[in-house]
Amino acid sequence: MLTNAKPVDEIEQCLLANTLGRVLAKPLIAPHPVPPTDNSAMDGYAIHYGDLSEHEPTTLAISQRIIAGDVASELKCHSAARIFTGAAIPSGADTIIPQEQCHEKNGYVTFNARPRQGQHIRQAGEDIKKGTAFMPAGCRIQPQIMGLIAANGIATIPLFRRLKVALISTGNELLMPGDPLQDGKCFNANHFTLTGFLQALNCEIIDLGTIPDALPATIDTLKKAADSADLIISSGGVSVGEEDHVKAAIDQLGTLDIWKLNIKPGKPLAFGEVNNTPYFGLPGNPVSLFVTFCLFARPYILRMQGIEDVQPQRIKIRAQFSHIKKGTRQEYVRSRISTTTHGSEVTTFGKQGSGVLSSTVWANSLTIIPPESIIKPGDLVEVIPFNELIT
Repeated sequence: MLTNAKPVDEIEQCLLANTLGRVLAKPLIAPHPVPPTDNSAMDGYAIHYGDLSEHEPTTLAISQRIIAGDVASELKCHSAARIFTGAAIPSGADTIIPQEQCHEKNGYVTFNARPRQGQHIRQAGEDIKKGTAFMPAGCRIQPQIMGLIAANGIATIPLFRRLKVALISTGNELLMPGDPLQDGKCFNANHFTLTGFLQALNCEIIDLGTIPDALPATIDTLKKAADSADLIISSGGVSVGEEDHVKAAIDQLGTLDIWKLNIKPGKPLAFGEVNNTPYFGLPGNPVSLFVTFCLFARPYILRMQGIEDVQPQRIKIRAQFSHIKKGTRQEYVRSRISTTTHGSEVTTFGKQGSGVLSSTVWANSLTIIPPESIIKPGDLVEVIPFNELIT
């Protein structure tokens, strides 16, 4: 799938405040050093180290007071400058003595401890040097990245445009929240699960609504989706029932490269293209849809957004559950990681049916159970935390 993903290449300039979750299109070069000047890391006194006595407390006159934002004067010989955290170091000073180690009285300050020369000074450029590439292309903007960009004085940055994703629901049984519940019907939870996923990934959603279980309507909607979007995602209609028409529609409009996976939940997953637009057909069961989006659609979307490292990180944790029935499919079990006095451990939700959507709310991870495996309490198992799958 990932070798098929073609990143968008259109670039737009965006204000820094509006970049969270977007993908950087070009490397950022530091126009200034960070920090821009030598500054104090402590509230205290700036001195010239050579003015200190070697064997007894030293008393110096206070020649100036410097707060953050002030332009400091050159430090007078045999004097100290009262200085505050973040304030620029005056010329001639090379050491900061914290105020807790000093005694000030009548315009003089006495130092009770001998400092280390150069202590508590943040050097200009010690974080980032001017002219260096400090942020690579292809990174997804996070809050701390926004702060670092701001520290460089950069107001707008080049981002890949937002990915356009066409969202389709299939099924005669589906109602929207707010509609009166009718016999034989259910509310369309999958639409909102997918909407949340796509919003978290900063995609532009093209909502094509719910289509009935009919081949002509399926073909028509898929054509519209291919004309307007970079990627198509549908939910439901990808199984093998007589009223599942997605496969037949795609056979007419494009190709299917994947049809069914040996996983649980999520077996009926379709992947291919419709009129040269990539397509994911996710299962209609809500947990199956949740799992397959996390494992397959999300990495694909990230790659289309220009991100190279898209696979979720797995960790190994000791199981606090039993799995004694060997299966033929790889299972992704809804689980919860918790920390005890013995370290981290993982437990599983009691009901693992593909329709039990509440299990995805209780859980904070997916535990992987390979085919033909038996798990006993205390065994190490591979786990994918939700923070690797959802945000």
